[in-house]
Amino acid sequence: MRKYINVSFFYFILAMIAGVFYREFTKINAFSGRTVLGFTHGHLLALGTLVFLIVALFYDKFNLANNKKFKMFFKLYNSGLILTVIMMLVRGVIQVKEVALTASKSAMISGIAGLGHIILFVGLLLFFMALREESAKEIQ
Repeated sequence: MRKYINVSFFYFILAMIAGVFYREFTKINAFSGRTVLGFTHGHLLALGTLVFLIVALFYDKFNLANNKKFKMFFKLYNSGLILTVIMMLVRGVIQVKEVALTASKSAMISGIAGLGHIILFVGLLLFFMALREESAKEIQ
């Protein structure tokens, strides 16, 4: 359980850093428009901090320590979240710096971010499958 509380805390720190980066980077660049950078803080808080606090609560209750789906969830979900946030940062910096991208480069950034979201989805699906498996064992 402590491991997942620590992971949650890690994402909390990243979320705070992302929020400060958004505020300072847009201020330094005199940018007042909308940018994806503004959403990285919320994504890290909700999908990182809150999800892993919930995971910590369920970890001991449902004995997830030896569940293969849960182990795969942890790896995939973290990978997907980091990939998604990195691509949000890339897109946001490009928006603030007003860098002109070709359609293919813009699509590439969106596509990689989309892969991150798909990996997040698969990870969450595995988490629910692990919870269902372990909760069924408790009923028996």
